[in-house]
Amino acid sequence: MLVNSRLAVILPCYRSKGQVLGVIDKIGPEVSNIVVVDDKCPEMTGDYVAKSVSDDRVIVLYHEENQGVGGALITGYRHALGLDADIVVKLDSDGQMDPALIRTLIAPIVNGVADYSKGNRFFNPHDASAMPRARLFGNLALSFLTKLSSGYWQVFDPTNGFTAIHKSCLEILPLHKINRRFFFESDMLYHLYLARSVVVDVPMTAQYGEENSNLKIGSVLVEFSLKHCRNIIKRILYSYFLRDFSIASVNLVFGCVLLVFGLLYGGIGWYASAESGQAATAGTVMVGALPIIIGVQFLVSFLGYDYSAVPRIPIQQLTRLP
Repeated sequence: MLVNSRLAVILPCYRSKGQVLGVIDKIGPEVSNIVVVDDKCPEMTGDYVAKSVSDDRVIVLYHEENQGVGGALITGYRHALGLDADIVVKLDSDGQMDPALIRTLIAPIVNGVADYSKGNRFFNPHDASAMPRARLFGNLALSFLTKLSSGYWQVFDPTNGFTAIHKSCLEILPLHKINRRFFFESDMLYHLYLARSVVVDVPMTAQYGEENSNLKIGSVLVEFSLKHCRNIIKRILYSYFLRDFSIASVNLVFGCVLLVFGLLYGGIGWYASAESGQAATAGTVMVGALPIIIGVQFLVSFLGYDYSAVPRIPIQQLTRLP
């Protein structure tokens, strides 16, 4: 099936002049097009590639203003759709990803079991131990938030930029709404969930050399957390109240109401007891504790439903004619 699939690779470029040619040289013959996007790189990487590479597959695009990695990838996506690519792979131009893994990355899509596949550097404990500690702990925190905001509970390593997507999925995504900066990968997962796309992780090994990452986990952790909270609220409202209303919606509403009531009632009762110096009665304690217990049970039930509601039928199967 790979023989019949037109494969395009997108290389967003920003301060990667020293590594980009080595990356292009390693891209195999299975790739039909290599789209290099110069994101207003101060090193003029696009011009450097255009002058140095004779590979006919290479196309260089330029941004007049820096748009971030997401903006560069969106430009590449749109160009790849114009090339009628069946599968589009995003490959970092700094050499951290081995182009030899492209075949492995696209295998779930080629086999029709996924719409979107992404690398996972945490699958092998040995590979994870080689990751710088700041990146490791930052990714762990962001991965949990991404599970909540995207709905893909089985997905890990959300900031991994080694991704592949099928054109049937790419064509229905609202590319103009996806974050264009470093939050792109996480926001992409959120929009993929709303489109009910099947996403899978593919084990990979990252290569950490002399390249300098433009993403500083510590500096974006608060920003990412706020954006994840926004996406959590939007995803739940859209999935459980606008597009559908089910027993999970009831569990969420009753869980939140009971939990808030129990905490407020218990807090007020505790304050009144502390002020008066008299211990609260057993009945007062139960009126505050019981709603909390039941509310937590409702919320746990909702989370269980949300975990099982991960998309399972790929869009490419739903749109494929017999």
